[in-house]
Amino acid sequence: MKKNIAIVAGGDSSEYIVSIKSAEQVSKWLDKEKYNVYTIIVKGTEWIVKSETFCDVIINKDDFSFTLNNQKTNFDCALIIIHGTPGEDGKLQGYFDTLKIPYTTSNTLASAITFNKIFSKNYLKPFNIPIANYFVIKAGDTIDANQILAITGLPCFVKPNCGGSSFGITKVKEKEKLFEAIEVAFKEDHEVIIEEFLDGTELTCGLIKTSKKSFIFPPTEIVSKNEFFDYEAKYTKGMADEITPARIPDDLTQEVQNLSSQIYDIFQLNGIVRVDYIFTNNKLYFMEVNTVPGMSAASIVPQQIEAAGFKPDDIFEIAIEDAIERHKK
Repeated sequence: MKKNIAIVAGGDSSEYIVSIKSAEQVSKWLDKEKYNVYTIIVKGTEWIVKSETFCDVIINKDDFSFTLNNQKTNFDCALIIIHGTPGEDGKLQGYFDTLKIPYTTSNTLASAITFNKIFSKNYLKPFNIPIANYFVIKAGDTIDANQILAITGLPCFVKPNCGGSSFGITKVKEKEKLFEAIEVAFKEDHEVIIEEFLDGTELTCGLIKTSKKSFIFPPTEIVSKNEFFDYEAKYTKGMADEITPARIPDDLTQEVQNLSSQIYDIFQLNGIVRVDYIFTNNKLYFMEVNTVPGMSAASIVPQQIEAAGFKPDDIFEIAIEDAIERHKK
């Protein structure tokens, strides 16, 4: 009997469009012989089933179901593909836990910690994983540029603490530009993190680990045509070279994969994730974890899956079946 799979997309952040594109791609990958696939668009309190065969239908949030022609449909698994809130920060995970519905991402706690750049860095400190120097500002704080730059130096990156797809990020080269960059970041979040600039090779590694097997994909080297790997570079063809496998020595490839596996275990993650790094001065610096990485045609993890000799549809089937198995325990 086919399982009903809800691809949950959209969300309430600037990454809405990216999520929609990811959902469209994932829907194409899923095996329709095994799964009845429905795309659920979440935007605020409006949750809609989108379909090419019938009109939009409202989701009943009491049990995450919908009714069409007097027939009720429940879901066997939620495939969360929302980048940002509420799909990457633990909110939806808590909702599905309450309803006892399996989902393909990390749990509520792991999602909340990793989505928060400050929390994730602090969480990793006891494990002696290299991390760039950083300074934190909350809304309402007095901003002292000299105090900040004494820690981060110039150039530095100003980022919203919780966010993705490089929205609200500015590379600051001059002290006078710092306040403007902070204002831009505050438009995305109520906390801002300012990090020292690490001049090195940008690397990222996707993986999924289940109780039966681990799939740690070849790292990708990112070479942006812009000042850094910003939104334009990420999603505009030709604005960045995403080289998979990365042009790095075998021992560094192994280090990236091993550290990604270690970080996956430290945070007790589930599902498909991606870990970002900068390699400089013979050190691999952790940057952040993406627990709901992009899955559009322009995204990195699908490239890594194929470079590893797998098909994205097979990896997503593994993610779905693993989620259902975890739910039974």
